[in-house]
This record gives sequence, C-alpha cells and structure tokens, in this order.
Amino acid sequence: MVFELLKLNIHVTDEKFNTIYPTGIRRLSEKHWTPVSVAKAASEFLVTSPGTRVLDIGSGAGKFCMVGAVHTNGFFTGIEQRAELVELTQNLSNKYSLDNIEFIHANITSINFNQYQAFYFYNSFYENIDFDNKIDDSVLLNTGYYKAYTKYTLDQLAILPGGTRLATYWAADKFIPHGFDLVESLYDGHLNLYMKQSYE
Repeated sequence: MVFELLKLNIHVTDEKFNTIYPTGIRRLSEKHWTPVSVAKAASEFLVTSPGTRVLDIGSGAGKFCMVGAVHTNGFFTGIEQRAELVELTQNLSNKYSLDNIEFIHANITSINFNQYQAFYFYNSFYENIDFDNKIDDSVLLNTGYYKAYTKYTLDQLAILPGGTRLATYWAADKFIPHGFDLVESLYDGHLNLYMKQSYE
C-alpha cells in the first residue's frame, strides 16, 4: 500500500512506511534510515532525466532507494556492507515489484563512481566513530575505517565530471568534495544539495 500511495504522490508517514520492515529494523529507523520526506526531496534533485543512475552510499535498510525509485524515474543502486540488510532490501524490492532498483553487498572502496551520475550520502561511515549508535555487531568498526572510507568517497567524487549531483543528509561540514557547489540547503541545514562545477 505505501508504494501505491507514493506513486500517487500521496503523503506517507515514516511510521506507515516502516511497517514494511521487521520489528528490529523498524526500531532503527529514527536514527539510521532516511525519512520519507527527505528521500523524496533528495531524489527529486538527484534525478534529472529518466534512468539517471543514483548511488546510495551505505544504503542500510534501503529506504532512500525504495522511496526514490517509486517517486522518480531514476535507477537507484544501494551499496551496503551488511549481507543481512542487502538480503532484506532485495527481498522487499522484489516483493513490491520495484524494477528500477538494485542492492549490492560490498564495501564502498570497491565501487567505481564513474558508473553513476548522482549520489546520496547519509553519513553512513559515522558509526565507525560513534559506537553507542551502531546498527549491530556484524561488521568491524574503527576510526581508521571512518577516515579511509571518507577519503575514498571524497577522492572519487572529486574526479567526476561537471554536472554530477550529490545530496548529503546529516553529514559533517567537511564532507564537501572539491569542485561541488551548494545549490540548496533544506531541513534546517541537514539536507544539503550540491552540483559539480562544469569544467572550464
């Protein structure tokens, strides 16, 4: 039902959307999964034409990708290092016949950003330095990973062509790759929309 409502651009609360998840995943929503309204705003900015390829860096329970896939005509890829979450999101996208979406079980450092035109980042590396709010114990966390993943992501974004779009949610101010300009700031400055400068 929630996806039919989203397709009709009818308001869906987070409480309603989260009923698609098992109880344990639902409990993590407020801190770890993107709100529906934020996902809609970010995906509208990121998708500029049919088939725009959007990468969600650390897709978790797949909420951003699923909302974006229904709300726009882009193609959404979620990269997630927890196998259980990837299996869950794959099953949900199949169950609800979401065809313009995929989820990949991998580490961000194995992804070639050149395959995508737009990117979403909800501070997915932060649990490496905030152990009190980690998702679970299934992956090894440490501050070294936070620095390495952040550097890799920023380096990859910095070499992409002009016109590349990026949306960040609750990301540190320093998470602004070289050459990207702020286009708009929403939700009290927590959702920031950027575009890569065109080459001279």
